[in-house]
Amino acid sequence: MLLGVLIIMLASAKAFIFRQKMSWSSAARSHHVPKKVRCFAKDAKDEYSDTVLLPQTSFSQRANAKDREPEIQQWWDEHKIYERILENAKEKEPFTLHDGPPYANGDLHIGHALNKILKDFINRYYILRGRKVEYIPGWDCHGLPIELKVLQFIDDAEKKAKKAAKKNGQEIGKKKKELSPLELRAKARDFAVETAQAQKLSFRRYGIWGSWDTPYLTLHKEYEAAQLEVFTTMFERGYIYRGLKPVWFSPSSQTALAEAELEYPENHVSRSVFMAFHIKSSAPCLYELQPIDLAIWTTTPWTLPANLAVSVNADIQYAAVDYFFDHAPFRRRLVVAESLIDQLGTKLKANHSEKLKTFSGADLAQGTFYTRPFNNEQGKYAQVLVGGDYVTADSGTGLVHTAPGHGYDDYQTGLAYGLNVFSPVDDRGRYTAQVGDELKGLNVLTQANEQIFQLIQKDVLCDEMYAHRYPYDWRTKKPVIMRATSQWFASIKPFRNESLDAIDQVSWVPAVGEKRISSMVLGREDWCISRQRSWGVPIPVFYHKDSGQHLMNKEILQHVINIVREYGSDAWWSMSIEELLPESFKDQAHNYVKGNDTMDVWFDSGTSWASVLKRRGLLPADLYLEGSDQHRGWFQSSLLTSVAVNAYAPYKTVLTHGFVLDEKGMKMSKSLGNVIDPKEVINGGKDAKKNPPYGADVLRLWVASVDFTSDVKIGPNTLKQIFEQYRKIRNTFRYMIGNVYDFTLSEDQNLQQEISAKYEQFSSLDKWMLGSLSKLEEEVFDAYKNFQFSRVTNLISRFCVTDLSAFYLDVAKDRLYISPTNAKRRRDCQLVLAICLDTISKLVAPILPHIAEELWHALPYKPGQSFSLERGSVFDTNFDWDIANPSLRMAHYPKADEALWSNIQYFRDEVNKALEIARRNNIIGASVDAALDVFIYDDEHEDLWHSLKKLCDNRPFEPHCDDSDWNDIDDLRFLLLVSKVNLIRKSRSALLQSAPNSTPPKLSIRVSADTRPKCARCWYHDSSVGAHSDHPDLCSRCIAVVNDLQTSSS
Repeated sequence: MLLGVLIIMLASAKAFIFRQKMSWSSAARSHHVPKKVRCFAKDAKDEYSDTVLLPQTSFSQRANAKDREPEIQQWWDEHKIYERILENAKEKEPFTLHDGPPYANGDLHIGHALNKILKDFINRYYILRGRKVEYIPGWDCHGLPIELKVLQFIDDAEKKAKKAAKKNGQEIGKKKKELSPLELRAKARDFAVETAQAQKLSFRRYGIWGSWDTPYLTLHKEYEAAQLEVFTTMFERGYIYRGLKPVWFSPSSQTALAEAELEYPENHVSRSVFMAFHIKSSAPCLYELQPIDLAIWTTTPWTLPANLAVSVNADIQYAAVDYFFDHAPFRRRLVVAESLIDQLGTKLKANHSEKLKTFSGADLAQGTFYTRPFNNEQGKYAQVLVGGDYVTADSGTGLVHTAPGHGYDDYQTGLAYGLNVFSPVDDRGRYTAQVGDELKGLNVLTQANEQIFQLIQKDVLCDEMYAHRYPYDWRTKKPVIMRATSQWFASIKPFRNESLDAIDQVSWVPAVGEKRISSMVLGREDWCISRQRSWGVPIPVFYHKDSGQHLMNKEILQHVINIVREYGSDAWWSMSIEELLPESFKDQAHNYVKGNDTMDVWFDSGTSWASVLKRRGLLPADLYLEGSDQHRGWFQSSLLTSVAVNAYAPYKTVLTHGFVLDEKGMKMSKSLGNVIDPKEVINGGKDAKKNPPYGADVLRLWVASVDFTSDVKIGPNTLKQIFEQYRKIRNTFRYMIGNVYDFTLSEDQNLQQEISAKYEQFSSLDKWMLGSLSKLEEEVFDAYKNFQFSRVTNLISRFCVTDLSAFYLDVAKDRLYISPTNAKRRRDCQLVLAICLDTISKLVAPILPHIAEELWHALPYKPGQSFSLERGSVFDTNFDWDIANPSLRMAHYPKADEALWSNIQYFRDEVNKALEIARRNNIIGASVDAALDVFIYDDEHEDLWHSLKKLCDNRPFEPHCDDSDWNDIDDLRFLLLVSKVNLIRKSRSALLQSAPNSTPPKLSIRVSADTRPKCARCWYHDSSVGAHSDHPDLCSRCIAVVNDLQTSSS
């Protein structure tokens, strides 16, 4: 290989692209020279450094988001930017994203941040579209979570006081008396309001816009009254009733629970039992097989004292089977599903079995009675009955132990056969006296099983630990039980079909949400809406002191609603029965007592549409957005209450997001030390190096970067990657804005008008960039519209990093730095940069509002001072952004020479790879030191040849002149940042003849050092350098600029 020359054969493979990075001072007039300029300027004794037009901007390289973002938010607040935009749009079409209320019971976590930031993306997008966007944040303030927090604080205070008293040798007083309902409610209210206020401050720090001064809280009296109105309408229509039936009940909370208040932790294990029920008298199919027992299996042995039947499936084949053992009793004769004979034998560890007879479940239920495992007030014997489809032969024995007081399927079977709803368990989960002295008072979840097994030991066939799905109270994290109690229910059946029809009319994103909520509504039983707690909206019912009959009607309900609207729901506890009853019932007040139940908190939040949307005329909302778990929670409770009252869903579109996991896909837990606190992401941790203060925009960029429709991950490494993406975007903005520091607009024109007026005179490169910007706007608009925020960030990042930084801005340096101040080639470039800045600042604003606002106020060509109302906000718009209407576009320009510039970018990448190799081999220093010989094989790459030939012009440099026919913008030399390009056509067929086994490349590039003199100002090599005695080290382009500057300065 000859020194000074390198021939590189290149295919279109991916390769490292070399670039020199530029930096500059933000000082307005310091002209701090970039590293690249400094090196050369030093050699030239800094003679021409002041003639180079370097970037100037106050837009800092570092975001300093921890301090800067709060300043921007303060400006929003002080000038009421959101409120002003809302007021200006009051006559516009509204867009309503209804906020699902978070619980006001603690600090925010990363899931809250994901949820609220997603909502803010959408709201800000529609603000830019000119819609009236009033986002009313809400809080769920009632219910057990808050009540438990209050009680925990009281317990902690008592423990602390006792510890202090003991330490000081003081006498420990008696335990404080229990709080009255009103005392508890007052403390719960204070806690909820205080927590909501703290959460509000955190949400606002995330950059969330909304009506923060007028949020909705479910404890507001207006809200409670609207909720009771929904209850009243449902009661009038016959949907609300009181009944005794099994419901999920939490002994740890001492209240009934809805399905949405349950969670199913992994690895739950129960002690299950296979047991023999002795047949007392049999159906005809078993006459000749006596004595024989029924084999049953249960995972809840504590329910055996409440057994009132054994259920079978009429269509399943059962069998009488003898199981044989090596030990006593040596043989057991059992009834079991035929398909489970061998499985049961394995469980029992039988040597072998013998099938004696088969028969159907219907035959078995023809008069078979057995001895109940526990003889109590329900009698000694019970019957085999035909149950429903829930009786299967998938596992167990195919015969189901049935306790109507402890299972919903059991309850339905009991209703069909007139069985008692027997549930001998109290609110604390302990057996009552109904089961007898041996079990009375035992906790069914923690104490009962051991005693049960002792009492039934002789009838136990075998037992085992069984891992299965079991519900827990989502608040206390302790197991629940199914227990029959008298509760208030909302019957779903009367409007189930209407609910399913309403679901079909809603747009579900992702689409699987429709199937999920439909199956839940289809299979949902009646909704238990009563809770045995004090902190909530009361169920306004009165009970007769003697008969226990309830008193509730429209007149009473309306009277209570009026009271609640004026005084709040505390009135139910503070007022007398006589005051709470309307005039026509006051004389009966002495015969009644008030009910103590409150409403399910899902009924609270599920009626938010009534208070927040309906009274503002915004029902149905355009969008509900919450986590995917809300298909069984808020989405469903809102749907059911709205359909019951309004006959339609309260939303047009439902969008769901997943849960947040750590970087390994693990659930976040303090014990695992993998919790990511959004507050720490924004403000940094104690160790700033380990947990730097990234600011809210980086947190928001993370939200935008993930596929939120499924579970998402976050961790330190993820945040570092997101910050790097943010840094590249910010630096691109900074470079662009630094190069328009002296750009001004005509007084009578805006950017769009000025570009339109000059468009035909623009270079092909500038037209291509404008077309690319227009395409970006279209794609970003579509992505926002379809909630594809990761697509938005990818599009903007790619445009900033690839189209701008790596290409357009890279080749624009010569135009911007070297040209005369007012040269057309420079002013055209500034005009293109200005429209890019205007457009991208708005495109990125919904996701990165702080950097967008900061950028907007740093634009030097905008009217008004930075952060003034005259300048306005980046979210101020005088048109309703709409891609479909060219007059409502931010950047509407035709596509220009796309094929040409696609070829140029491909070619430039190949050249950069060749230049980097040449640089490593010390053939060249900077890229402008290179001369290229490019060989293109003619018979297959005509398009590339013509694209390059069109732009290849190696004429000597000429003085800058706007009237010149020299297109020095689209010149290959300046596009490649090299001093010379020679294009040479080669014959592919000739190459194949000389080397038949070779694979000719698309092109080959020879890099050599340009031997012509180098300009001391622009660094390009050109034959015109040295031709001017006044400045022998300048080329013809630069000498004209320097002479003009010297003339103007003198």
